[in-house]
Amino acid sequence: MRVDLSTVIVQDQDHALWFYTEVLGFVPKLDLPLGEYRWLTVVSPDQPEGTQLVLEPAADPASANYQSALFEAGIPLTSFAVDDVEVESQRLMSRGVRFTREPQVVDTAVIAVFDDTCGNLIQLHQAA
Repeated sequence: MRVDLSTVIVQDQDHALWFYTEVLGFVPKLDLPLGEYRWLTVVSPDQPEGTQLVLEPAADPASANYQSALFEAGIPLTSFAVDDVEVESQRLMSRGVRFTREPQVVDTAVIAVFDDTCGNLIQLHQAA
């Protein structure tokens, strides 16, 4: 068993596609129309056949409530692995990304948390 898809709830799929590709650096994988919304995924440019990140619309009240509750509580929706949290944080800050938690060592990891402008807090992590 392995993880093939992971989901990030987003308020606007077009904006999310822009942010996750142009700002974060993911690359588009699938963009299939499904009525009002799309099956929209991105992948790491380093692993184009790896795990796909689904940019899932917050169209269902349950997902919108879940997203909102996590954000208001300051809890990241998910975490992305990076080689160097400090370097990646600086790169993203230079692109206008707002961090709610700057890089810090926590137990056996270095973490940072940013606002993805799509309704979520996202954590970056690396092994310490």
